[in-house]
Amino acid sequence: MLIVQTLLERDLPQVMERAKFESLPLCPESPACGRPITSKILDLVDGVQRHELTFASCGLEFMVPQLSPLQKQILKLLGITAKTYGE
Repeated sequence: MLIVQTLLERDLPQVMERAKFESLPLCPESPACGRPITSKILDLVDGVQRHELTFASCGLEFMVPQLSPLQKQILKLLGITAKTYGE
């Protein structure tokens, strides 16, 4: 977990700067965060799940999450496509 935290807190501000993002609306106590911390980012995606169900009659079915615009924005900044989540 420490390596994930280190990478997020190091890389995300750099990517935000290159993408001309001054802040992200992650903190309820303030309008936006210029240097998002790992716990706020993980809270944002906590509970996002993707399920694969196998049925004998119809094969494999996927239940995919609907990501919020902010979740999609964070994923894009991190170089992860929404398609990775199944959207």
